Amino acid sequence: QKDGLTYMDVDYQANKNLLEEAKRAGVKKFIYVSVLNGKQHRNLKIIEAKEAFVDELIASGIDYSIIRPNGFFSDMKDFLDMAKKGKVYLFGSGKKKINPIHGKDLAIACVDSIHVSNEEINIGGPDILTQNEVAELALLASGKPINIIHIPHWIRKSILKILRTFTSSKTYGPLEFFLTLMAEDAIAPRYGSHRLVTFFQNEIDVLKK
Repeated sequence: QKDGLTYMDVDYQANKNLLEEAKRAGVKKFIYVSVLNGKQHRNLKIIEAKEAFVDELIASGIDYSIIRPNGFFSDMKDFLDMAKKGKVYLFGSGKKKINPIHGKDLAIACVDSIHVSNEEINIGGPDILTQNEVAELALLASGKPINIIHIPHWIRKSILKILRTFTSSKTYGPLEFFLTLMAEDAIAPRYGSHRLVTFFQNEIDVLKK
């Protein structure tokens, strides 16, 4: 967020404006993409704003679907960016699990959700992987030897404390989100057909062209 707007300005207020316009226009269904386990992480600035809008949507009276993915393939490009430099850094043992979803699969799930009413849908991709396995896939796709550096959780916690104390929410918001969720499992019901290993290889192939 480099435009002076806050998460509450965008993730809450902008979506609330859309909701009000939808109601005035007689829209019958509102589908919103939030985040897995959002209710448990309302203390995080990004999620606080998203969940405030979820509250508005549920109370609005309009038919809704709230889609809760646990991470996108595009987020996993952070692993690939590290892998291209020859090392992937993880907090803790790297054994926490996630099954991120491709944006194309998520789009299909959003369309499918038109046929359900007033539901919250947790969703992930077809492959449940540990962070170590994601790192290995990224390194292999990059043609690098397996080189994973594990950083103790006390360092992660110290970084969080420093960021919250000395930077604005615009700076620490994304890092707070990333550093918190990297420390826990994020497994959602499996959906879709796109595989992370293929996504990584396609990303590398594009760079080689």
